[in-house]
Parts: sequence; C-alpha cells; structure tokens
Amino acid sequence: MRILLVEDEKKIASFIERGLKEQHYVVDVAHDGGAGSVLASVNDYDLIILDVMLPEKDGFSLCLEIRKKKSDVPILILTAKDKVSDKVRGLGGGADDYLTKPFEFEELLARVAALLRRKNSQKSSDLKVADLELDQLKHRVKRAGKDIPLTSKEYALLEYLMIHSDQVVTRTMISEHVWNEDFDSFSNVVDVYINHLRGKIDKGFKKQLIHSIRGTGYTLKE
Repeated sequence: MRILLVEDEKKIASFIERGLKEQHYVVDVAHDGGAGSVLASVNDYDLIILDVMLPEKDGFSLCLEIRKKKSDVPILILTAKDKVSDKVRGLGGGADDYLTKPFEFEELLARVAALLRRKNSQKSSDLKVADLELDQLKHRVKRAGKDIPLTSKEYALLEYLMIHSDQVVTRTMISEHVWNEDFDSFSNVVDVYINHLRGKIDKGFKKQLIHSIRGTGYTLKE
C-alpha cells in the first residue's frame, strides 16, 4: 500500500518513512505543502499523513484542497498543534484522524492500520491467486499453506501484481507504485526484483504464477 507523507522536518520525516517501510508500506515524502499537493494530485495513494505547519501551503489547506477534488483517500493529520480548536478544524476540514506530536510510533502505526482497514472494510483484505494467498492487514504471504518471507519491496511488488491479477502491468506501472518518486525507470531493478520474487513464489511449484509479457511487462495468473 502506498502512503504520502508531507512533513517539513526532515529528521522526523526520515524516521517515519523508515518505520513505515519496515512495515512493507511504499512511502513518498514531500517536505512542503506545494510538493505535497502535486504528489497528491498525480498519484494514487492509499493514505496521506499531513503535518500542519508546512512551507508554501499549510496542512489544513492541503486537506481541504484534496477533499474538494472529491478524493476519499484517508488523511491523518500529524502535528504539534494540540488545541481542541485545531483538532476541530482539522477533522472538520476533512481529516479522518488527528495525532499530536510528540507521538509513539506504535500508536501511529495502529492509526494507519485502522484507517486502511476502514477504507478496505467493504472488501476482503485477503488476496488469492491459485494457492497463493496474501493478507494485506497482517502482511503475510503463503503458498500451499506455507509461509513465504519477503522483503518490503518484494511484498509491495507481489501485492501490486495480485491486486492486478490476470492483467498485464508494465514496468513503468510497477515502478510508479512500488518505488518512490526518485526511482530511475530506466534501470533493471524491476526485473531483478521479479526474479527474486519468482525464486520465492514459483520455485518448486509445478504451476508458475508470474509470467513475462515480452516487450511489455508482467502478469500474475494461474
């Protein structure tokens, strides 16, 4: 799942980004409201985490802007502004949750998981193709009942392929969703990770699930 973090304090942003990636989330980071606005408008995010006191455009304004575009992406405001009036303003402006600094990272993760669970409440969090299963909430992958340990990037790549099972996804589509904005789309990293994934998902099984589409990309199907 892909998260946008808009935070101007680079040390805090780096800390949150690293912690979220360890939990298998793909994270894009913006250090001002203007850049956050651009990313939110051009990319499809599963969740947005917003600071309030940002350069160029504050978090309250950015939240309102996103909601005016009829986007229903969950928004978590993360800020040092802890007055009741600030919380009322943030939640009234379209935020789904409000967490004040300083905060415990464990609580942030719990709130992120709760917002994503609420977003996906109308559909199952379990993805399944043949005997391959992925639990989006527990970040657990199994094939034929056997647990398969994956790195964060391998997990994000497999999740994307399973969400788009039976569809052809290009290398560009994969890189835009699984890697961040700084990714070099001309590198062979996508192909390298596909090979890593094949070694864990398909090796030892009669039925291969990950298929190459020459000159285009990949598909995951029975």
